[in-house]
Amino acid sequence: MPIHTLGPFRLHTQHNLLLREGAPVPLGRRAIALLHTLVEQPGILVSKDALIEAAWSGRLVEESNLSVQIGALRRVLGEAPGGDRWIETMPGRGYRFIGPIVTETDNGAVAAPPGPEPAPTPRPEAERRQITAMSCELIGISGRADGAGLEDLRDVVGAFQRCVSETVDRHDGFVVSRLGNAALVLFGYPAAHEYDDERAVRAGLELCTAVRTLGLGADLPMRCRVGIATGMAIIGDFNGDGALQNREIIGDASNLAGRLHLSAQADIVAIEPATRRLIGNLFDCRDLDAIDATSGAEPVRIWQVLGQSAVASRFEALRGSVLSPLIGRDEEINVLLRRWSSAKAGDGQVVLVSGEPGLGKSRLAAALDERLHNEPHLRLRYFCSPYHQDSALYPFVEQLGRAAGFARDDVPAAKLERLEVLLARAAPLDEDMAFLADLMSLPASERHPLPNLSPQRKKERTLEALIRQLESLAHQRPVLIVFEDAHWIDPTSRELLELTVERIRRLPVLLIVTFRPEFQPPWIGQPRVTLLALNRLDWRDRVSLVAQIADNTLPEIVIEQIADRTDGVPLFVEELTKSVLESGLLREEAARYVLDGASPPFMIRTTLLASLLARLDRPGSVRLVAQTGAVIGHEFPYALLRAVTDLPEDELQTALAGLAAAELVLQRGTPPEAVYSFKHALVQDAAHGSLLRNARQQLHARIAQALETQSPPCRRLGLLRRLLTPAPRSGHLAVPSVPRSEHAAGLPR
Repeated sequence: MPIHTLGPFRLHTQHNLLLREGAPVPLGRRAIALLHTLVEQPGILVSKDALIEAAWSGRLVEESNLSVQIGALRRVLGEAPGGDRWIETMPGRGYRFIGPIVTETDNGAVAAPPGPEPAPTPRPEAERRQITAMSCELIGISGRADGAGLEDLRDVVGAFQRCVSETVDRHDGFVVSRLGNAALVLFGYPAAHEYDDERAVRAGLELCTAVRTLGLGADLPMRCRVGIATGMAIIGDFNGDGALQNREIIGDASNLAGRLHLSAQADIVAIEPATRRLIGNLFDCRDLDAIDATSGAEPVRIWQVLGQSAVASRFEALRGSVLSPLIGRDEEINVLLRRWSSAKAGDGQVVLVSGEPGLGKSRLAAALDERLHNEPHLRLRYFCSPYHQDSALYPFVEQLGRAAGFARDDVPAAKLERLEVLLARAAPLDEDMAFLADLMSLPASERHPLPNLSPQRKKERTLEALIRQLESLAHQRPVLIVFEDAHWIDPTSRELLELTVERIRRLPVLLIVTFRPEFQPPWIGQPRVTLLALNRLDWRDRVSLVAQIADNTLPEIVIEQIADRTDGVPLFVEELTKSVLESGLLREEAARYVLDGASPPFMIRTTLLASLLARLDRPGSVRLVAQTGAVIGHEFPYALLRAVTDLPEDELQTALAGLAAAELVLQRGTPPEAVYSFKHALVQDAAHGSLLRNARQQLHARIAQALETQSPPCRRLGLLRRLLTPAPRSGHLAVPSVPRSEHAAGLPR
């Protein structure tokens, strides 16, 4: 069996040992199995599923177990300079080993490993992005860097930097620079995610908690302070050498994050107005003093993030208590009301509400709740979370805690008492009480002893106890269950949801499950199961929604342009309308807004921009192809795209297939005769706006050159005229005001 040398370490695959200086390193067999799997494929992405199979063959385990073992490996490898970065996280996909490897085979030959595959991120070319920057610093170590204490200090700083790496990896952050006891982390680069601002805040809170466990001794606890800021930035390769840490960052967010952390006290996560707006009411925050701004601007208001709020619904936390009007969903509401009538009569019903982000799944559920306000019923709400897909029964644990009234500072005994009061309404069996208390991580009591069972049997009994609770409540009055965001469900909750669907058929229960299209529920087509697939709003409903959000104050031409650009997605309509109202581009006159001159470009709000960019950040050349297509226009033919890009044909077709599979573009025909069009105009705008001016100009020139040889004169002249129009020099992402009527004849925009 081969022996792999990893810097000062030697990995003996035959004996499953990792040695350093001839002595075994204390690592469990699963961590060794993971390391062996990674180093056998140096530089190559190894999926999470493959790693779990290697370490837990044939067993069903949660992904969090993999994170724990990877963290243990990084701590051990971190004893070598830079070793904590030898295992690289590939966000959302897996890990790869990028450290030094020399492999000695059985016959004594030494084999150099193949070079790592090119990382899909970060990209060498500069690009415009919305980022959330987190600047963090270890404090409490000044004045202790003398004499022999230097080595202790080095150990603490090293532990801090490893703690930073492990924490931000869990939230898909990117450590862009380290300097002693400080680090700068970016969220939204090199890959954008739907909630990068929230990821940064969670990482900051976790980091402050983790750092308190570090120290030079029991009498010297360590503390951390964190600053977080969000804004637009241009990011590129500073030296042109492709090194991950040589990133050029042009923009205020990273500098402001640094100023925020310097102004903060120990254990404080400080944020500025943009981040505060984006996180809504997901976290409890406290006002702090403002800090002076640069260049004579107004002082910057700052907040301390205290922790996660008690608001249960992500929809309510992010959208606020005042909901936008529900337009164009009368048919869906009527279906829900009919199913509720059937359920009240004892004929249990399940309604599956499917739709892409922004179509109004949660808004529809809220509207039904409003309609039933005066009817006697019980309402149970469960919310899956993108951050707890590995936490067994997370939605049910959270619901029980909310219903029991758990407070953040409650001791276990107080929580147990509150839980007993809640469950007493359903007269549970003593053993059920014991299983549910255990589910809530509460200690067993003499009144409700927990039976000694295997983990599998304990899980089964816990699920049975939860089902009995529901049955008991349903015998008292009709129950409305809203189970939100099932695309983020954990495996155990899915198992319980399947049991619930089966057991409510003879109960007065209406179960509504909301999810995105990637979730495939197994109950479609079963009796008493209804699928509601939400469609986009038609033109009339879009115009009506804009008018109602703006209180009928916008000029007709602006309303039409918003309706045109938002493609019938209610969230897009709401966000773009608010963007126009807040932009200052319109003049108020006689209780209405008026437009002076031509319609200006509209800015995409930061609350929407991150979601749009996240849809484009996919592996391989998908983003590049989307950007090129966006410059060509809303519709772009394969032949023109092929002439403009330098990609090999198979890579180009793979990227286009990825865009189509992600439902970012629609495809007509097959290459080389295929024609593609963006499904959402705002996605095209986001892709176009992420390119820098020079990159756009180069693409314009290449497109114009290709058109000279490929397109009929009428089509060529229309596109050339648009390409030669100077682009705005704003640092924001703008939505061009181009009516769709210009493209009715197939002219690209």
